[in-house]
Amino acid sequence: MARTVLIVDDEVTLRETLAENLEAEGYRVVTAADGQEALRQFRGERPDLVLLDLMLPVLSGVEVCRIIRQESGVPILMLTAKDAEIDKVVGLELGADDYVTKPFSLRELQARIRALLRRSEQPPGVEQTPSVVELGRVEVDLAGHRLLRDGQPVPVKPKAFELLSFLLRHPGQVFTREQLLTNVWGYDYAGESRTVDVHVHWLRAHIEEDPGEPRFLHTVRGVGYVFRRPTE
Repeated sequence: MARTVLIVDDEVTLRETLAENLEAEGYRVVTAADGQEALRQFRGERPDLVLLDLMLPVLSGVEVCRIIRQESGVPILMLTAKDAEIDKVVGLELGADDYVTKPFSLRELQARIRALLRRSEQPPGVEQTPSVVELGRVEVDLAGHRLLRDGQPVPVKPKAFELLSFLLRHPGQVFTREQLLTNVWGYDYAGESRTVDVHVHWLRAHIEEDPGEPRFLHTVRGVGYVFRRPTE
């Protein structure tokens, strides 16, 4: 069965071009021109992936992202303007899985879509172990896909948890941003690496006593990130 992609963009030409291109790739496509219609289509069609422009009439893309993420874990790929850095950060903080910056190539967009769908299609049990990793007051339940602080569940975005799980499974190994994007996001990412930085920022806020002086998730200047336990 063809995977369904919901395209949300108020630019008619872009919306129609994307729909035609994705249909040629074998996807079933539904579209929306504003935020309100996007939610109506999302709830009625239950797409496998949402391609979401953040600059929308009626209801903003940021608000649409927030509402969808409350209702579903469906992959959300944001479309943002080149200079809209704050929109990218806000969208990612609300639970979007990735973003592309306009203008973008159709080949790049297709690669992002395939990567997100591939991640969401992984069968249950992949990389799941019955282990709980203790990080001070925080417990990372890898099998249950949960983060607990003082025994209480902490809301964490799916991709952020995947990133944390990957680093926990490779303690002491330094990864570049590109390597993390390849292993966690599932594709080679040529260009902006802000996505990894934002997710590490979230994780530090959750697991570190002082995010400004991290004890577990360390930055290796000029290289990338590594998980290390503090030396007692």
